[in-house]
Amino acid sequence: MKEYTTEFLRNVALVSHGGAGKTMLAEAFLHATGATTRLGKVEDGTTVSDYDEEEQRRKISLYASVIPVEHRNHKINIIDAPGYTDFVGEMISALSVADGAIILVDAVAGIEVGTELAWKYADQFNLPRFIVINKMDRDNADFAKTFAAIEAFVHSHGKRVVQVHIPIGEKQDFKGVVDVIGMKAYLGDGKQIAEIPAELKEAADRAHFTMVEDAAEGEDELMEKYLENGSLTDEEMVRGLEDVVYAGQFVPVFCAAGGREIGIIPLLNDMIDLLPPPTHAPKRTAMGKEGEEELKANDAEPLAAYVWKTTADPFVGKMTYFRVFSGVVQADAHVWNQTKGADERMSGLHFQRGKEAIPTKIVHAGDIAVVSKLTVTVTGDTFCDRGHPLTIKTPTFPAALYRVAITPKTQADAAKITPTLTRLCEEDMTLSWQNDPITHETVLQGMGDQHIDVAINRAQTKFQVGLNTQEPKIPYREGITRKASAQYRHKKQTGGAGQFGEVHLRIEPLPDAEFEFTDELVGMNLSRSYLPPIEKGIRATMERGAFAGYPMSNVKVIVYDGKEHEVDSKPVAFEIAGREAFKLAVQDAGPVLFEPIMNVRVTVPDANMGDVMSDLNARRGRVQGTESEHGNTVVIAHVPMAEMLRYTTQIRSITGGRGYFTMEFDHYDIVPTHIASQIIEKHKKEMEAKKDE
Repeated sequence: MKEYTTEFLRNVALVSHGGAGKTMLAEAFLHATGATTRLGKVEDGTTVSDYDEEEQRRKISLYASVIPVEHRNHKINIIDAPGYTDFVGEMISALSVADGAIILVDAVAGIEVGTELAWKYADQFNLPRFIVINKMDRDNADFAKTFAAIEAFVHSHGKRVVQVHIPIGEKQDFKGVVDVIGMKAYLGDGKQIAEIPAELKEAADRAHFTMVEDAAEGEDELMEKYLENGSLTDEEMVRGLEDVVYAGQFVPVFCAAGGREIGIIPLLNDMIDLLPPPTHAPKRTAMGKEGEEELKANDAEPLAAYVWKTTADPFVGKMTYFRVFSGVVQADAHVWNQTKGADERMSGLHFQRGKEAIPTKIVHAGDIAVVSKLTVTVTGDTFCDRGHPLTIKTPTFPAALYRVAITPKTQADAAKITPTLTRLCEEDMTLSWQNDPITHETVLQGMGDQHIDVAINRAQTKFQVGLNTQEPKIPYREGITRKASAQYRHKKQTGGAGQFGEVHLRIEPLPDAEFEFTDELVGMNLSRSYLPPIEKGIRATMERGAFAGYPMSNVKVIVYDGKEHEVDSKPVAFEIAGREAFKLAVQDAGPVLFEPIMNVRVTVPDANMGDVMSDLNARRGRVQGTESEHGNTVVIAHVPMAEMLRYTTQIRSITGGRGYFTMEFDHYDIVPTHIASQIIEKHKKEMEAKKDE
């Protein structure tokens, strides 16, 4: 691969709903430009971009991969991002380092949920974009219908479409495209140029006329010229289109069939002509010593590079993908990782094309490259010059709300759980893990069941760590609702010294504190020296639970009497007596279970609001109110955590994937008796089973 400087680079993210054909389109770009000798297929697991064995097994993209395509002396870094909702983090990472987005739309399915998501995140990064109607060779492909739907969709988001391609034929007869800019027909992959077919001439003229009008809006000078002459030259038209597309006012629409390599070259031409080079890309900033600094894509500027992806492989080691926003990176040079405050050496600097590594000595401003075997760098870090510290802000990722509890398969795996989960979460910004202090479980959080499944498989194949998953326990709490008292005598007589202790105590609810232990001892029945072991026994019971196996809190304990024996009384006897007296008192104190209640905000299309509300009611939810935001309703509700474990999957199925939610802990509330009795029963059975073992 030759060396490309900033103005000859384009960074384009391919995004869409899952299954719209991004990976095959990238494959077609490579084949049409001669980078590969044959076209791979997703179903055979032979594409350049889906090279991970897990991707080949599932036949979907799971990770964003970079596919550099060389065309007309330019290098286009195509970032093929997954379309499946669970892997939206990879799509966000891809868009965060792109200067333009290509949103694919399936010619049969039209606008889908993933199309809306891709659009939403392209907006987040303010990216100019193309829409490509792909799979035009499918049996039910309908260009006119899909184009009309796209036009309405784009319009509803305050932008306008400009038709660049007219398909020549459709379905099985899809042969090529008419490019309205140069008014030429491109047959097959586009290397063969022909005259526009007679039956499409009129439509092409109309589209060309509209395009000239649109292009004239790009610059005042062009508008004046257009009003004077009624036309613009091809060069002027491209210049005007460039302005309106860079600014994001217009969205050009193309058509193609990636799997059959139709319309490929004209699409690549327009990427070079109409999507911005790094020098004209949307403005990027970084935090410097003095505050925000604008980054300029120029080799002479101070270095600012953002790490957008890291992968660990037992054979290759760690690979760090970065995008240079300003400055330049030389092979073997030292750079400063500002996020970690550490020096890193750029050894093994290369460009990645699928799994193929292409070594390079230099990475110019605006380019995307990979460096291997760094020591401390993880996703989200910034490289800069030590003397000129800069930090690039990481994009906002959606909160991970799908939780599973993780246990090791074997004793050997147990030791490796922490480092493995840490590495998985370093690679993927939408994964997180923690040890739950109440349930003592290791909990992994992700975007959905597929996402977690892939992470668990990755732990097994890449790090050789076997993990099992199950539903996480709910951090219930035990509590009491009224005062009660009890007494207990512990007496054990075996040969020699025995054990003796008797405790009389009272308990009462304590709303404003976790625990209080006092005494009202008078006279000499019980010496105060035995109070610490009594408290120790009670505290241990409260930690483990007095009746359902969950921690207890908000209790005040008053020891008011007891008995001791001058020979047989020992601290351990009072520890036991205190514990048992406490358990007896709890049984009379109106024991209840408390459960965490979450504050849930569900954003849904208006049409699904009724279904979502009734589903929340079925989950014991209490709707607190609604808000509306462009075409969507936000339902705010208090819902028990126990009812929200698999809500990620549920909300997708109720709303056809269009709804999403956020939740955070709000307060604890009493578990209804019929549910609490099941939990207590289950705990009893577990305890009995343990006794029998």
